[in-house]
Amino acid sequence: MSFYGKLRAIQQKSNSLLCVGLDPDINKLPPHLRRNDDAVVEFCASIVEATKDLVCAYKLNLAFFEILGARGWSAAHRVLSLIPDHVITIGDAKRGDIGNTAEMYARLLLEDFKFSATTVNAYMGEDSVRPFIKDANAGAFVLALTSNSGARDFQYLKLRGKPLYEHVIGRVTKWNEKKNLGLVVGATRPAQLKRVRQLVPDMPLLIPGVGAQGGDLKLAVRYGCDKRGEMALINASRSIIYASSAGNFADAARAAALAMRDEINTYRQRFF
Repeated sequence: MSFYGKLRAIQQKSNSLLCVGLDPDINKLPPHLRRNDDAVVEFCASIVEATKDLVCAYKLNLAFFEILGARGWSAAHRVLSLIPDHVITIGDAKRGDIGNTAEMYARLLLEDFKFSATTVNAYMGEDSVRPFIKDANAGAFVLALTSNSGARDFQYLKLRGKPLYEHVIGRVTKWNEKKNLGLVVGATRPAQLKRVRQLVPDMPLLIPGVGAQGGDLKLAVRYGCDKRGEMALINASRSIIYASSAGNFADAARAAALAMRDEINTYRQRFF
């Protein structure tokens, strides 16, 4: 099944646009887990088990695994093995390099880890993205307009009357022959999110920035979805996985995920 097809299928099956970000900071894990060498796996496994029926995707931020060295690489593989096959998995590594190096990154993320999709930085141009989208079944979300404060350093710079991020979107649209490219657009930029959806009416958008970063969930749904109320992956990480630091952390994560999933669906019913 194509990447777009798989994404629509899981969003319809789960009735969810929620993407849970797995960012397992060892210093933030419940104290009773930290003494365990398998703390990251145990933590993520509990989160996945508690939320897997409520999500369309999980996004693994690889920095939180890589910092652990060999144990982290093993942990990422083990966590991925626990995620149901029909759920989208995103390797959030934001890779982007010259062609032969990008090829190695793509092989690692898509063939070794077997992520459904990756995040990619297109600053170095087309050859830094192509290796990630050779297979129509594998998706890549290109950074377009991010939620961090430093986004204004470059992304809003005007070039021929348009901000740089719109030029990036234009190029991504041209590269999207296999219909497996998407964009990363922060929920903290609702006016720009609306503009991006106008530019790419059918492309999937990965939307971080709700929850702990303060993005407006209602506007993320209204402006991020396609005309069918789909093709937005609304990511929440800290507000869900760290909903509690006590022994009930998995139950708290489920409650937070359920509340966000239901709030998203309330807005979908209102707007679409």
